[in-house]
Amino acid sequence: MRTKHLLLSSIALFAIERPALAAETTPQHKHAARHAQPVSAHKPAAAQTQTTPKATTRPTASHHSKPADLESRGTESVSVTGRQLTGRDAEQAVTKAIMRQFVPGTSPYKMLDRMPGVSFSSTDPFGIDSFGANLYVRGFFMNQLGVTVDGVPLNDQTYQSVSGMSLASSIIPDDIQSMRMSQGAGSVELPSTNTLGGTIQIGSSDPSEKRGGKVSQSFGSYNSYRTYVRLDSGKLNDTGTRFYTSYARTDEGMWMGKGDQFMQQVDAKLVQPIGNRSRMSAFFNWSTLAQWNYPDTSIGILKNLGWRTPHLYPNYAQAYGIANGTRPVPPGYNNVPGINGADIAMYDGGQSETNFMGGLHFDLALTDRLTWNTTLYGHSQTGYYSYTDSEDPSPNGAPFSEEVWQNRQERYGIDTSLRYKWGRHTIEGGVWYENNNQQAGLFNYQQPLLGEGAPLKAVGPYNVYGRAFMQGYNFQWTTNVMQFHLQDSVQLTPGLTLHAGFKSMVATTAGGANYNNADWTGADALPNGSLTASQAFLPHINLDWHLNDHHEFYVDVAENMRAYEVSAFGVGNSIYSVQDQATFQAQKRAAEPSKAWVYLGGYRYTSRYLQANATIYHASLIHPLLAAAVGSLTNPVSQVIDFGHISMTGANGAITLTPIRGLSFTNTLSYNKGTYDRNVDTVGGYYGLSGKNIVNYPAWMYKTALSYTWKGATAHFDANYFGRRYYSFMNDTSVPGYWVANAGLEYRFGDMSVLKNVTASFNVYNLFNNKYISMMGQNDNPAVGDYQSMERGAVREFFGTVSTSF
Repeated sequence: MRTKHLLLSSIALFAIERPALAAETTPQHKHAARHAQPVSAHKPAAAQTQTTPKATTRPTASHHSKPADLESRGTESVSVTGRQLTGRDAEQAVTKAIMRQFVPGTSPYKMLDRMPGVSFSSTDPFGIDSFGANLYVRGFFMNQLGVTVDGVPLNDQTYQSVSGMSLASSIIPDDIQSMRMSQGAGSVELPSTNTLGGTIQIGSSDPSEKRGGKVSQSFGSYNSYRTYVRLDSGKLNDTGTRFYTSYARTDEGMWMGKGDQFMQQVDAKLVQPIGNRSRMSAFFNWSTLAQWNYPDTSIGILKNLGWRTPHLYPNYAQAYGIANGTRPVPPGYNNVPGINGADIAMYDGGQSETNFMGGLHFDLALTDRLTWNTTLYGHSQTGYYSYTDSEDPSPNGAPFSEEVWQNRQERYGIDTSLRYKWGRHTIEGGVWYENNNQQAGLFNYQQPLLGEGAPLKAVGPYNVYGRAFMQGYNFQWTTNVMQFHLQDSVQLTPGLTLHAGFKSMVATTAGGANYNNADWTGADALPNGSLTASQAFLPHINLDWHLNDHHEFYVDVAENMRAYEVSAFGVGNSIYSVQDQATFQAQKRAAEPSKAWVYLGGYRYTSRYLQANATIYHASLIHPLLAAAVGSLTNPVSQVIDFGHISMTGANGAITLTPIRGLSFTNTLSYNKGTYDRNVDTVGGYYGLSGKNIVNYPAWMYKTALSYTWKGATAHFDANYFGRRYYSFMNDTSVPGYWVANAGLEYRFGDMSVLKNVTASFNVYNLFNNKYISMMGQNDNPAVGDYQSMERGAVREFFGTVSTSF
């Protein structure tokens, strides 16, 4: 019997003394590197942020050196949905003026990267590749943030998740009207299974009251192009019924290797006013993607082979020959310490995914004081995630096969609440329920003999693969989530408002493996059973004090809990990922769900010429569940370990100067001291983690942005500095700090006959073509030393766009 385990991705491919640990504060496992091979991958940024106005307030070139060697040691405000009640003072918003500075189609996460404390990077310039994209906010990873689009919870944002939907797939960026991010813990009414460190809320634009539309076309480096078309119906009748539908297609040429990263989406929205104060809206989103991935790299690969080491696709003959030993590996591949050169030279890797998401939203004024807000939604996702597998040759004699993870989920939910205004109080309470049916399986498909047919592609189409010759496992789960919240916002004195509330949450997952290939997994039985995360009282208190029109102080304190992660055998930080049923039962008895206390205080100053904000915070992550592969390299044992406590203390500061009309100059500085607070003793060894810095997130970040608008022209420049990031948990390897700068120019020609608002823009991402590591830890981080689990950030690319309305 061959002992195999996907969590070999947790073990450094280099000769290290201890196995890798995968923290909940690091990305979820990608394709697990049980084959000791590089796994293919997929992942840009820029300045001013604007505080979301409260209803109680009045509106209102650096030198870049070459990267060091890697060490082996506009002022438009956005709309605010009326449902939001608590913590607005602890939120920031991306303005429409800033959104226009990005190439159309850029991920909303990249736009958020301009805010202090936010770290977003990706392997692709648009940031739409979920395999190569990562987002941190004050040390919390993207699977620890609550994210919604039009009130629909997107839940877990990590690659290959069966518990959520990627933000890049859920809405066309051109259709975004508002984008808000919580600096604190987020509001209790926000529905989410994984909120620990904050929230991100995206709102779509409404259909126009006038009939018309918009078209934009972008072209870019490496044969990239992007098309967007939107049609608005205008008012269809006296009641104000109106709708729009839009389509976007993005083709990104790859800057390393062959293949492309394709994505297309359709959005639709209908709005029906009901009287003067109520309305109903229906929304729909469809998306599909087929994206080749960039390969994972390591410090050793970068030093010995350079910054561009692509997959061999489409050279099937070369990959075939290397795999069966009849061709030599490319020069230099065998010089990488600890890695067989043939393992680096993979043929391909990629992903294909289709999503449907839609629902109904009712905002009803029942009386002058009582309103009822309800969202009903559904989401269906089918995903394929694959790479070349040389450990499982094809039955026909081909030296490798195509290994494919096939995931599926169907989610349905309702989120409803009532709000009542009573004197100085605004009382709100509601219930959120979601049901998710999830499936994950692993299959191997036969590749053809050399010269006897076209090889299978990592991005499909999968209907030409035929029948899988081997199945490793299959999992099925049902997850039910129920959340109740109650809160009150009371104006204590003029200018002083207290928000106080709590939420209760119960999340239960039942199911697990219903098929197990014991020869492949090495286990007689895989995990199956139920896990429940529950907490009756999760409080949130927020105090907001406006001294006058210029000065504001705020405090935000909250406790949050996330549901247990749901992942298949060896794929993520989930108890269902462990190696057998006995281990699952043992860890289930000892496990507790992850929780976090977040404390935040800040000051904000607003005037015509100066906007400033300073925030200090402390976060305690309690019972973080860390997936670890312990044991030897040839006989790993998977564990999910409660690491007890992680502390993060930091400060953010931002200053925006607007000295003259049209000119804006923003600078932000953020600091985060994140540490592991206890040592870990496992069957695989002792780890002295206490006091070690958290991995993958920089302690220091500095961001600057300058924009100037004169008549129809706008020019902008931004530069972000991300400090040193630790790579290993024991902090003996790290990646140095780096700069990334972007620039752009837009000119609005105005109206030309039937064409309205004709606009042309030109953007450069990574202006100085700096070399830097973007994604880290996608296959876990090593305990010590090096490991093949990082990816290079996108290179310099140029984009031009022409758009018009009609």
